[in-house]
Amino acid sequence: MNAFYRAIDEFYTTLGGPTSIPAVIISVGLMLIAGFLFTRLTKLLKLPNVTGYILAGIVIGPYCLRLIPEGVISGMGFISDVALAFIAFSVGEYFRLSVLKKNGVRVAVITLFEALVASVFVFVLTFFILRLGFAFSMILAALASATAPASTLMTIRQTKAKGRFVDTLLTVVALDDVVSLIAFSVSISVSLATLDGAFSAGDVLLPIAWNLLLIGVGIGLGFLLKFLMKRRSTDNRLIVAVAFLFVICGIGAALDVSPLLGCMAMGMVYINASDDEKLFKQLNYFSPPILLLFFVKSGLDFRLDVLFDFGTKVGGSPVLLIGVLYFIVRIAGKYVGAFLGCLITKEPKKVRNFLGLALVPQAGVAIGLAAMASRMLGGDMGSLLQTIILSSSILYELIGPALAKLSLYLSGSYGAKAEEGAEGESPPAPAVGTEAEVATLEERLREIESELDKKRYARTPEEAAFMEGADETEREQSSEYMRRKFKNRR
Repeated sequence: MNAFYRAIDEFYTTLGGPTSIPAVIISVGLMLIAGFLFTRLTKLLKLPNVTGYILAGIVIGPYCLRLIPEGVISGMGFISDVALAFIAFSVGEYFRLSVLKKNGVRVAVITLFEALVASVFVFVLTFFILRLGFAFSMILAALASATAPASTLMTIRQTKAKGRFVDTLLTVVALDDVVSLIAFSVSISVSLATLDGAFSAGDVLLPIAWNLLLIGVGIGLGFLLKFLMKRRSTDNRLIVAVAFLFVICGIGAALDVSPLLGCMAMGMVYINASDDEKLFKQLNYFSPPILLLFFVKSGLDFRLDVLFDFGTKVGGSPVLLIGVLYFIVRIAGKYVGAFLGCLITKEPKKVRNFLGLALVPQAGVAIGLAAMASRMLGGDMGSLLQTIILSSSILYELIGPALAKLSLYLSGSYGAKAEEGAEGESPPAPAVGTEAEVATLEERLREIESELDKKRYARTPEEAAFMEGADETEREQSSEYMRRKFKNRR
């Protein structure tokens, strides 16, 4: 292997050095290719793409093949901010006031309990039992609240599950990231203020003030985005939206605070002011390469040497032991929190008993927040924090889909138990009145629209949005060409 490593070093030296422009471009290309290839493997194993991206980063990283120079890895810290900006903006879409008014109180109680009880469990473990330090424990506890909805959504689609359990689950996982972003923003501000050992009210209030400023900027840009989106081509819609997200990221980096709340506020204001879902779909279709680079970068930062080195300790405990205990305690916290939330809101027994099992996966937002915390904290503390989250996230993604499928089955959302539940329950009374007729008509229109999309070869809503934008651009170019042709003839 030493000969292989020397060959890699010599190759980058011939390009002008490990941080030269050719080296950076080739490294980015390798990251994209590796991420894609590893998703072929995870697809066979029926695992989420995120797992493949992280594993790709580990394999091509400094502890395996060393295909990516250290200088390139250290210079790509901005990717986490950009990727999280896209994620936070998309989270804002779920803050529809109409939906929150309808089911807001019930779902908000469940979400708060399942997220915050998990955080409390992890904080008690790390601070009072393992004695890892207040700042480290505070941030790790905040990260414990995050849930990755991708695995759960994939399982729901595969099983075609439906019912009250599924409806509650979907809403909870949508709002869960909101709680996590807020909890992280507060915890990182408090932790940074206490790291120097001199805790004062001003050290805490100033970051909170900057966060409030970013929220105000996000609200203002959300309204401005709604105004600028009128009669814009797809290209320009993307340009303006991405530009605004970068502006918030830049302001956050300048103030040394997380830009997440500002990006989320912009998404929330935009969806409520415009009711335009298409922009979110277009951004979701545009962002996969950015998110791939982010998760591969997270794999590159993974400290394999520290994870399995029992000599490296935090507060007297090996990193591997902390990771294992965090993995177990967070699962317990999620289950207990979901159970208590459902108990308070008087959810049916099947929802109450099994909802927590479907909230185990942890990837996207948690990994992004860990990367941001690592950059803001710096040093060994940030690196160890990121290693714990990455290692546990891989385990969560391995068992998450199986637990989600088990919860759907036990709750009677699909399969034989669903049929038993259907037989045991009396059919709902037929709805009457104008609202019922409108709902039926809307459902039928959605079915027709879905069939039309299939006939147009639109595989996903995101692809449909982009295809429509491409058609619009082509029509604009054709019209312009015809106008010029007619003018020349004259």
